[in-house]
Amino acid sequence: MDFKRLQWPLVVGLGALALVRPLLNIVTEQVEGVDVAAPILATIGVSLVWIAAVGLFRVGQPVLTLVCAGLVSAVLSIVLSGVLSVTLVGELQGPLARPIAIVPVLLINAVWGALAGALALGLQRLRADRRPFRR
Repeated sequence: MDFKRLQWPLVVGLGALALVRPLLNIVTEQVEGVDVAAPILATIGVSLVWIAAVGLFRVGQPVLTLVCAGLVSAVLSIVLSGVLSVTLVGELQGPLARPIAIVPVLLINAVWGALAGALALGLQRLRADRRPFRR
C-alpha cells in the first residue's frame, strides 16, 4: 500500500461526492413527503460513480483509492453531522456527541470503499482483457 501514489484530489473529490447520502438523510428526516428510498438510491448512485471513475480511467490502486474515499466521506459526514445538528436542532448530535460511534462510521465507509474498489478493479481487468491484440 503506497499512500503517496494515490491521486489525493480524486480521493477527496469522490469522498466529498458521497456527502449526498447524509444530506439526503437529513432532508428525509426534516421534510415530509420525501421518499425514504432516496438515500439508498444515492448510495447506489455514488457507488456507480466511484466504480466508473476509478475503473474506467484505470486509476492506480483502485481498492486503496476507494477505501480512502470512503474514509474521507466518513470524516466529512461526521463533521457535517456535528455542524448541522447544532444548526438545525440546537444541540450536538451524531457521532461527535457519542464518540464511540465514530469507529463504526469509519469501518462501514471503509468497507463500502473496499467493495466499490474491488468492483472497480474487476472493471479495470475486464477492460484490459477486451483490448484488441496488437503485434
